[in-house]
Amino acid sequence: MEGDTTVRRIKPFGTQQYVAQDNNGAQDRCENNGYNGEPKRKPEVNLYLLREGLAASLVSVFILVLWALVHLSLQQLVIGKPTGEFNAVRARQHLEQITSAGPRPVGSQENEVLTVGYLLKQIEDIQVETAAGPHQLSIDIQRPTGTFSIDFLGGFTSFYDHITNIAVRLEPKGGAQHLMLANCHFDTVANSPGASDDAVSCAVMLEVLHSLANQSTPLNHGVIFLFNGAEENVLQASHGFITQHPWAKQVRAFINLEAAGVGGKEVVFQTGPENPWLVQAYVHAAKHPFASVVGQEVFQSGVIPSDTDFRIFRDFGNIPGIDLAFIENGFIYHTKYDTANRILTDSIQRAGDNILAVLKYLAMSEKLADSSEYRHGNMVFFDLLGVIVVAYPARVGTILNYMVATATFLYLAKKASMPGHGGGRYVRDLACATGVALLSWFVTLLSVLIVALLVTLLGRSMFWYNHFYASVCLYGAAATGKMILIHTLAKNLYYGGVRLVELGDLYFDVSLLLWCCSLVWLTQHGLCSAYAPMLMVAFPLATRLLLAKEFKHRGASAKYCVLYLLGLALPYVHFMFLIWVVFEIFTPIMGRSGTEIPPEVVLASLVTLATIFLSSFFHTTRTFHNLQGEVESRDSGLWINSFDYTGMQHITPHIPEINETVRTRCREDRPFCGYPWFLPVKFLSRKNWYLPAPEVSPSSPVEFSLLSKEETSWGTIKMTFSVKGPSHMSLYLMPHRGASLSTWSFGDGTPRFDLSGEYFIFYSHGLDAPTWTFWFEIQPPADPDPSGPEGIVSVAISSHYFFGKDQRTARLEEMLHRFPTWAFPSSWVSTYDMYRY
Repeated sequence: MEGDTTVRRIKPFGTQQYVAQDNNGAQDRCENNGYNGEPKRKPEVNLYLLREGLAASLVSVFILVLWALVHLSLQQLVIGKPTGEFNAVRARQHLEQITSAGPRPVGSQENEVLTVGYLLKQIEDIQVETAAGPHQLSIDIQRPTGTFSIDFLGGFTSFYDHITNIAVRLEPKGGAQHLMLANCHFDTVANSPGASDDAVSCAVMLEVLHSLANQSTPLNHGVIFLFNGAEENVLQASHGFITQHPWAKQVRAFINLEAAGVGGKEVVFQTGPENPWLVQAYVHAAKHPFASVVGQEVFQSGVIPSDTDFRIFRDFGNIPGIDLAFIENGFIYHTKYDTANRILTDSIQRAGDNILAVLKYLAMSEKLADSSEYRHGNMVFFDLLGVIVVAYPARVGTILNYMVATATFLYLAKKASMPGHGGGRYVRDLACATGVALLSWFVTLLSVLIVALLVTLLGRSMFWYNHFYASVCLYGAAATGKMILIHTLAKNLYYGGVRLVELGDLYFDVSLLLWCCSLVWLTQHGLCSAYAPMLMVAFPLATRLLLAKEFKHRGASAKYCVLYLLGLALPYVHFMFLIWVVFEIFTPIMGRSGTEIPPEVVLASLVTLATIFLSSFFHTTRTFHNLQGEVESRDSGLWINSFDYTGMQHITPHIPEINETVRTRCREDRPFCGYPWFLPVKFLSRKNWYLPAPEVSPSSPVEFSLLSKEETSWGTIKMTFSVKGPSHMSLYLMPHRGASLSTWSFGDGTPRFDLSGEYFIFYSHGLDAPTWTFWFEIQPPADPDPSGPEGIVSVAISSHYFFGKDQRTARLEEMLHRFPTWAFPSSWVSTYDMYRY
C-alpha cells in the first residue's frame, strides 16, 4: 500500500471504473469562500488495471516463453564450434565397439576378456603413438580382492574376489608426485548393453587420454585413467583401487563419470567434500557448463535410491572430486534399450570437451599439489541455461542471503510502521493474507492428493508414464484451479471493499514474506540451495522498488506489467530449469521404485509444489535344510518381483497365470523371506509372485559346506564355511531370537547393518577366483525360543547366473516371449539354499 491519502480513480482498459474514496469515506471537498463556481479539486491520478483476462494471458505467455527457453537450452548440446582437440567421431567408434559385446556383467567373458582386451589394445596403441612425446604412459591390470560395508539400500556388506581394473597412468617423462584420477566403469547390469551406463564414459576417457597424451606441452601433474570393471556390483572395483593400488596414495582429486539416463547433457551433481577450488576449476575450464548445487544436496539426502563411485573415493580414499552424470531419458536406463544409437554424437562431443578441458586445467594447476591448503569451505554453484555458471563461496552466500532477508524485512517493517492506525491495519492484513495463502497451499495439496488416490484406486496408476504432460494437465490443472478458487472466494467474501491495486500489493508482500522465510530457514541449516529462494526474493523486490514511481503514477499498466515480468524472468527461468531437472530424474524412477511407494502421490505432490512455486523376473530352485542337514523342503518356480507400483495388473491380461492367486507371502522364519534377493531391497517390493516350474540344473551349481564349528573360550560359536559358485552370490544370515553375531571375517570385523534381524552379504568374483571362505562368531541365546526355528542361526546362500548357458531355461524363455513388447523383464536363473545350525 502507498502512504499518501490522495483520492484516486482506478480506470482499467475498458469501460468499468473503480472509484475510491479517502480514508474517511468522504467525497472531495470544495473551497467556497463566497465563490459559487466549479469547486477547486486536487489533481487526479489515473491508475490503470489490466483486465483479468488480459493479465492472465500475459502471465501465460511469460511462462510459455520461459519454458521454451529452458527446452531450447536443453537441446543446445554444444555451444559454438568444436575446437578439434576432442574427436567425438572416434569416441563413438569406441562406444560402438564396447557395446557390440552385449551385456557385460562381472565374471562374464564379455566383461573380463572381450572388453578388457579391446580397451588394452586401444591404450597400447596410444602408448606406441605417443612414445616420442613429452609424456610417458604406464598400464596396470589390477585384480583386487577385498570386503567392505556400505550404508546403502538399508546397509549391507560386500565381498569381491579377482575383479578387474585397468589403470593407466599418464605423466611427464620425469614422473609426477601428484595425480588426478578420472574414473569410468565398463561392466553392466544383466540384460543391458549399457551404452550410457557407462560405456560412453569409457569411450570419452579413451579419447581424452589420446588427446592429452598427444599434447606437445607436458602436464605439471599426472593423470590416472581408471577403467573399472565392477561398479554395478555396488562400487566394488573403485574400492579395490582406492584401498589397494599403490598409485592411489598419490591421487589428490578425481572426476567420476556416470549415468542415470541416456545421453543429453552431463550434469555436475556432486562435488567436494569441501574443496571449493574444484568447483572453481570446473567453472573456469568447462566449455559447456551444466552444474547445480541443488542436485548435489538432493542426491546426498538419500531421496534418490542410487549411488556412485564418488562415495567410495570420498569415504575410503578421503579425496575430493567432481561427479558428473547423464540424466536425460532415464526411462531406458538399465534396460536392453540403452544402446549406442540412442546417444547423440553432440552429446559425446560436449562431454569430451568438458572432461578434457577440466582435466587439463587441473593437471596444470598449482592447487593440485597442495590441495589441503584450499580445502575448507563449500561452494554455491548453478548454471544459467547452460551458458554460464555462477559460483561463489558458501560463506559469501550466507552473507548475501542475510542481506537480502534484512532488506525484505526492512521493506515490510516500513509499511508496518505507517503513522496512525495504518501500520497496525497493514500487519493484520498481511497476517490474514499469509494465512489465506498457506491455507490455499494446504487445501490444494490435499485436494490433488485425493485425486491421486482416486486414480490409484481406479487402477490407473502411472497413466502418465508414456506421456508425462498428462500428469501436468491433470494434477497441474487441479492445483491451479483449487488455488484460484480459494483466492477468488477470499477476494469476494473478505476483500470485497478493498481496491484491487492494494490487494495485489498485499499479496506481493505475502509472497515476498514466505519466500524470505524459506530463505532464512535454508540458510540457517547450512544448505547452499538457499540461493534459489534468494533469487526469488531479491529480483522481485528490486524490480518492485525500481518500478515504484511508474506504479505510483500509472498503476498496473501494460508497460508496468511487461517491465515487472522482465524483472522476474531470470529467477523464474532458473526455477523452471530446476523443475525440469526434478521431473527428468524422478519420473523414470517412479517406474522402478518398487511396489511400496505410490507414484501418484509422489508425482502429484511434485506437480503441486511446482505449481505453488510458479504462482525383475527370476527362475529359481529353492532348497531348505533342517538342523540335521537333511532337506526338509524343495521347490522350483518362476519368482517374479515387480519394481512397478502397479504390480502385474497390466501383465495378467497377457499371461493369465500370473495373478493374485500366486502372490507370495513372506516366511519370517527364513532369511529374506526364503527368496533369492540379489540386493537387500525387499522393503521396496513387497508384491511378489511365484509360479511352479521344473527344477533348474546349472552346469556349475553352488558348492556350500560347513568346514568347522567350534565353541570359543569366550562363549561364542565360531563357524567357518566355504562356497564355490557363479560370479554373483548373496549370503543371508539370520540369528534366531536371543542369538547375536559378535564378529565375522567381513569388512572391519564388526557385523554391520542389521536389517530387522538379518544380515546381507553381497559377493562377486572375476575370472579364476579361488573358493570363497568366510567365518562368523555367534553368541547363543540364554533362553532359546521354543516357538522359533531350530538351532541358533539360519544361513542361506543364493546364486545368480547372469550370463552364459545357465542364464535361461526353456520354461523361462517361454514365459519371457509372452510378455508384451512394452515391458522389460530382467531375467536370470537363481538358486536358494538354506541351512539351520
